[in-house]
Amino acid sequence: MMERLREGVNSIAVKIILSLIIFSFVFAGVGGYLASGSVQPAATVGDHEISRSQFEQAYQNERAQMQAQAGDIFTTLLSDPVYLAQFRQNVLDRLVNQVVLDQEADSLGLRVSDEQIKQAIREMPAFIGSTGMFDNDLYLAALRRNGLTPDQFAEYVRQDMTREQYINALVNSEFALEGELESLYKLEGQTRVVRTLTLPLSEFAAKANITDEQKKAYYEQNPSEFVRPEQFKISYVELSGDGIADGADVTEEQAKAYYEANKANYGAAEKRKVSHIMIQGDDADAKQKAEAVLTELNNGADFAELAKSRSDDTFSAEQGGQLDWFDKGVMDPAFEEAAFALNNKGDISGVVQSDFGFHIIKLDDIKPSQAKPFADVRDEIVAQLGQQQAAEKYYALSTELAEKAFEMPDNLEDAANAVTSQVKKTDFVSLSDLSGVLASPAVLQALQQPEVREDGLNSDIIEIAPEHSVVVRIDDSRPETVLPYEEVEAQVAERLQRQEGEKAAEALANSLVTELNEGNTAGLDASGYNFGAEQELGRVSAERAVAQLAFTMAAPADGKAEYGFTREMNGDVVVVALDAVKEPKSEEISLQSQMADRVINTTANMDLSSIVEQLKENTEVTYSIEPVEQ
Repeated sequence: MMERLREGVNSIAVKIILSLIIFSFVFAGVGGYLASGSVQPAATVGDHEISRSQFEQAYQNERAQMQAQAGDIFTTLLSDPVYLAQFRQNVLDRLVNQVVLDQEADSLGLRVSDEQIKQAIREMPAFIGSTGMFDNDLYLAALRRNGLTPDQFAEYVRQDMTREQYINALVNSEFALEGELESLYKLEGQTRVVRTLTLPLSEFAAKANITDEQKKAYYEQNPSEFVRPEQFKISYVELSGDGIADGADVTEEQAKAYYEANKANYGAAEKRKVSHIMIQGDDADAKQKAEAVLTELNNGADFAELAKSRSDDTFSAEQGGQLDWFDKGVMDPAFEEAAFALNNKGDISGVVQSDFGFHIIKLDDIKPSQAKPFADVRDEIVAQLGQQQAAEKYYALSTELAEKAFEMPDNLEDAANAVTSQVKKTDFVSLSDLSGVLASPAVLQALQQPEVREDGLNSDIIEIAPEHSVVVRIDDSRPETVLPYEEVEAQVAERLQRQEGEKAAEALANSLVTELNEGNTAGLDASGYNFGAEQELGRVSAERAVAQLAFTMAAPADGKAEYGFTREMNGDVVVVALDAVKEPKSEEISLQSQMADRVINTTANMDLSSIVEQLKENTEVTYSIEPVEQ
C-alpha cells in the first residue's frame, strides 16, 4: 500500500527509503501494532517498542515476497544460517529506521489533514475499480478481509503520509549545479584510445618444464585440492502430472452436466447496485441510531440526503450512500445476504449488522445473470474436467507411491511398479553435483535425513513442484577421501604448468612495460609479439579488464604512449598501450535533464541514509532479540 501511495514521487531516494512498509505488511501486520503484553519486544527505539509479533510478521511478509520473486534460489540462500541471520537483521533494521523517522516527523509537528488522507486512499490502485474510479466495495472488502475498520486504516495512512512529508522535505532540498553536471558529463563521456598485446597463458604454460619432484611436492603440500567429496549412489522414482491430462477421457454428457451445474460461472453473474447508510459500532447505542434512521426513512425521508448527513461511511455518503456494482462473494456476508434478499428497485432493508457496524440498504438496480451457450464454452469445460481428472489420478498415484515406498522401505521397485514407472539410478555423485529433480532443495534436504542417509531407507514422497513428486533412497556411499597421487598426477601437472606459465607471462609483461615506458622497443621486437590496431574504449566496455586499466593510467604526454598490463579472466596477460584520452564535446547540461535528476537522487539518497543513521545515534536503540531467534 505504502509503495502505491508513492507512485507519484519521482525521487529514487524516496522510493528506496519509503519502501519500509508494503501493502501486505500494513494489512497482515496490523496485529503486531495492536497487540501488547509482557513479552519482551524485538527492539526498543526511544520509548517505542517494536513487538516480536510485528517483527515476525514483517519478516514473513518480506520472506514471502522474496520467495515469489526468486523461488528455489532464495530457499537455498535461507538454508545458510549466516544469510538467514543477515536477512532477519535487515528486516529489523528497516523497522527501526521507520520508527526513528516517525519520531522525528512527530517532533517537528508535521501533520496530515483528513482530506489529504481521504484523497490518498481514493487514489490507491488497490481500490480502483473497473470504471477507473475509486471502488468503495473493493475498499470495504479489503478492510473486512484484514480485520480493519476505516478509522484504523486511515490512521496507518496518516502515519505513513506524515513520514513521507518529512522525507520529501529533506530530499526535495537537494539540487545540482551546472558546472557539476558539465564536469560529470565530461568524465562519463571520456574515452581512451588503446592498443593491446596479448600473452596467451596456454603458450607459456606449454613451455613450462615440470619435474616429478615438483609434482609430488605440490601434491603433498596441497592435499585439500585433491579431495573427492563424500559421494552416493542414488535411486529414485519420479511421478509427474505431465501427460496425464492428455489421456483424460471426458464425455459429452459429463461436460454438459458440469455446464448445467455451474452455469453461473460461464457468463456474467447477477450483480446488485445498492446504496447504504452505515452507523459505525457494535453496541446498543449504534443500533439505536440505525433504527432511528430507519424510522425516518419509513416516514418518507430522502435516502440520499440522510446518507450524506448520517452515514459514517464518508466515501459513499458523498454520493448519497451509493456503492458500485457487486456480485456475491465480495461484500460482508451479512450485508451481502440482505442486499440480495431485496427484490425490487427502491426496496429498503431493515437494520443489518456487519463487521463494520449497522447498515440500512436500498436496492438501486439489478443486472440479471447471463450464461454463455454450451457450445461456446465446451472446449474450456472439457479441458477443465480433463485437468480435474488428471489431478485426481495424480493424487491417487502419489498416494500409492507414498504407501508402497513406506511399506517396502528397503527398495523402490514395488513403488515404481505400483505407479507404472521406473527406478532411475545414478552413479557415485556428490550432493553438490546433483542435477535435474535431484538438485531440488527439498530432495537435498531429504537425502540428509538420518533414516535415508544412514539407515538406507526410502524417503517420504517429496513434492518438488505442483503435480511433480519423487521418492529417493541411497543405495551406496563412499566417504570423503584424498585421491591417490596416481589418479591426480595429470591435474597436478596442469596446475603447476599454469602457475609457471602465469609467472613467465607476467614477468615478460612487466619487462616489456618497463622498457616501453622508457622508449626502448628492443624487448618487444625480440619477443615475437605485436600490438593490435587502435581501438577506442568507453568506461563500460566488453573488454572489461582492459578498460579498467586504461581508465586508471595517466594521460599520455607529448604524444608518448603510456604502458601497463592486466590479466584477463582466462589467465591471459594483456599489455595495454594508452595512446590518447578523448574528451567529449562540451555541452551545456540542463538542470531539468535526466543527468541532473540522477545526481540529485544519488545525493539525496546518501544524505537521507546519513540522516537516518544520525537519528539512530541520537536515539537509544536496543535490540532485545537475536535476528536468528524463531
